[in-house]
Amino acid sequence: MKIKSLIEKTPLKRWLKKDPVVAVIPLHGVIASGGGKLRGENLNLMALAQVINDAFETKGLVAVALSVNSPGGSPVQSALIATRIRQLADEKEIPVYAFAEDVMASGGYWLGLCADEIYADKNSIVGSIGVISAGFGFTGLMDKLGVDRRTYSAGENKAKLDPFSPEQEKDVEWLKSLQVEIHDNFKNFVKERRGDRLKKRKDKELFSGDVWTGSKAVELGLIDGISDLRGFMREKYGKKVKFELLEGRRSWIQKTLGLGSQSLASEAVSSVVDAAKNEAAWNKYSL
Repeated sequence: MKIKSLIEKTPLKRWLKKDPVVAVIPLHGVIASGGGKLRGENLNLMALAQVINDAFETKGLVAVALSVNSPGGSPVQSALIATRIRQLADEKEIPVYAFAEDVMASGGYWLGLCADEIYADKNSIVGSIGVISAGFGFTGLMDKLGVDRRTYSAGENKAKLDPFSPEQEKDVEWLKSLQVEIHDNFKNFVKERRGDRLKKRKDKELFSGDVWTGSKAVELGLIDGISDLRGFMREKYGKKVKFELLEGRRSWIQKTLGLGSQSLASEAVSSVVDAAKNEAAWNKYSL
C-alpha cells in the first residue's frame, strides 16, 4: 500500500494521467459548395471532412464541441456535414455538444442538431426552420435596353425560372413543391433529434421560419440551455480540460495569397458573387 501510494504521488504518475481533451470544430460561415472569401471559407463536407475525422481521432478525447456561427445555406451540405459528424460520434461513442455564437439559423441550426446537446448565449439568434430560394428577374431591364433573350433547349422543363424570361406560374409551383419537400425533411430531422425536448408547440409556430433569442429557444425546446463552450466544458470535465482547435488545412501558397482551391481567374470572378450572397445571408439577421 505504501509503495502504491508513493507511485501515485510521483511526477511520473501525474504525467501519465492525461488531462481530458475536447476537440473543437469551428463551423463559421455560409453553408455552400465551393469556396468563399467574405467572413471566411464556405462550409461544406469537402472542406470539413478531414477536420471532422481528425477531431474524432484526437488523443485523450472526451467530447467534440461544435462552435456554430452560421446563417445557413445549402440544405444538402448541411445534411452531409451533420450526418458525417453523427456517424463518427456513434462509431467512436463520443458525445457531441453544439454552441451557438451570434447565429445558429436555418442550415446553421441543422448543423447544431447533430449534437447530443445544444447551447447558446441568451442573445444568440436561433431557428429559421424553413426553406428559401431567391433570385432576380431582368425582363424589364432587357426591354429598356432593347435586348432579346434567345434560349434553345431540348426538354420542355430545361429552362425553368430563367431570370431573363417572364416568370411562369407553373415553374413557381414546381419550385414551391421542392421547397415543401426539403422543409419536411428539415422538420423531420428536428423532431428526430430533439424528440421529447421539444415543448408542446404547434408545428406552425416552430417551423414557420421564424428566429428567436437563445433564451426563447430554450423555452421552445430547440436548445438545451444557456452556456458558453469553455465554461460548459470546464464545469463538465474539470478545470484541467484541454481544448484542441481543429481547422482546415491549406497549402502555403493558399495561405500566403488567401486563395481557396480555385484558380486565380475563377477566384476573381466568383468572389464578387460569393461576397454578395454571403453578405445577404448575414444581413438577414442584421450581422
